[in-house]
Amino acid sequence: MNRTTNLRYPVSHAGGKLSAALLVATLLIAPLVQAQAPPRFIGTVTAISGTTITVKTDAGQSYPVEVPATAVIKRIEPGEKDLSKAEAMQFADLAVGDRALVKLDPDAPAGTTQALQIIAIKQADVAEKQQKEREDWQRRGVGGLVKSADPASGVILITSGAGATAKTITVRTTKATMLKRYAPASVRFDAAVSAPIDAIHPGDQLRARGAKSPDGSSIDAEEVVSGTFRNLSGTISSVDAANNTLVLKDLATKKQVTIHITADAQMRKLPDRMAAMLAARLKGTAAPASASGAGAATTRRASGGGGQWSQGGAQAGGGTGSGDPQQMLSRAPVIQIADLKKGDAIMVVSTEGTNDVTAITLVAGVEPLLEAPAASQSLLNNWSMGSGAPDVGAQ
Repeated sequence: MNRTTNLRYPVSHAGGKLSAALLVATLLIAPLVQAQAPPRFIGTVTAISGTTITVKTDAGQSYPVEVPATAVIKRIEPGEKDLSKAEAMQFADLAVGDRALVKLDPDAPAGTTQALQIIAIKQADVAEKQQKEREDWQRRGVGGLVKSADPASGVILITSGAGATAKTITVRTTKATMLKRYAPASVRFDAAVSAPIDAIHPGDQLRARGAKSPDGSSIDAEEVVSGTFRNLSGTISSVDAANNTLVLKDLATKKQVTIHITADAQMRKLPDRMAAMLAARLKGTAAPASASGAGAATTRRASGGGGQWSQGGAQAGGGTGSGDPQQMLSRAPVIQIADLKKGDAIMVVSTEGTNDVTAITLVAGVEPLLEAPAASQSLLNNWSMGSGAPDVGAQ
């Protein structure tokens, strides 16, 4: 009898203990339930061990999947949506970095996660496609600031260039034209969303790709991507290089703005002579004597920037009266956030936002340019779009 008593659960005093035990069991089981892979998912191959691959979805979930010899593995070209065009490939040809659509086997043994089918896009194929698209945007693309947009005719006028090189380009769209808008806090083409032409407003930045006229004054657009961005000028109040942020005191509003620096941001520092030259060019005055002549043909390196600027080369044909300001800006040394410090003057093209924005273009060493802020911001806007080649991202 006593043995029975000893084995009895202390129900009269331990209702809470039993509940706690059930709670612990639930907490232990919950991660296993959450980690259970859906029957079909898409992601990037992050590891391969033996016959098991680990695929991380775009949502951040990682699933190890066993790939038996019976699994069907096929390869498809980036951007291709017709799975019937996929070609057979071997498991050994899968590699870390490849994109994969995994369909699990519903009849796999209990407790196992096995692939029934894998449709892969090779990382090398994605990189090749991206490079070809960048080259095509360079060759057949234009970029600039929207002057006007007429939804009725489908015609958009943009201004490109700065100073003497400024020009107006007519962008003609049709119902077949792919129209997109950049997503908030992003300048990635692959994150852009479809939007009608009446979403485009004067002052927006715009890129278009298509058949250009011989003189480059017009383009029959196949694709258009646009967005509304913000211009900022001021001095740096603080820099947090570890978190890739800095705080700017905006000259226009006198308010502090937090600026996030991502890997996509274009960051340059103007050498003193180049800044003086650009300021004079934008104001329509002669360049300072110290910025011209043979004595100015020196080479300077931005501190920690890792890039070089040859002023003689920047003068494109000799003399300060020639040369495209945007080309000169493109030759300025590339810098990193660690090269910036409190008190530096910068000009920024950023995503929209009041007190918190993401930098698209940041240029330091701009003290002379702040004397002509409107022209300088137009220069930066056009420069950030001038390549005509958006970040095409993953397809």
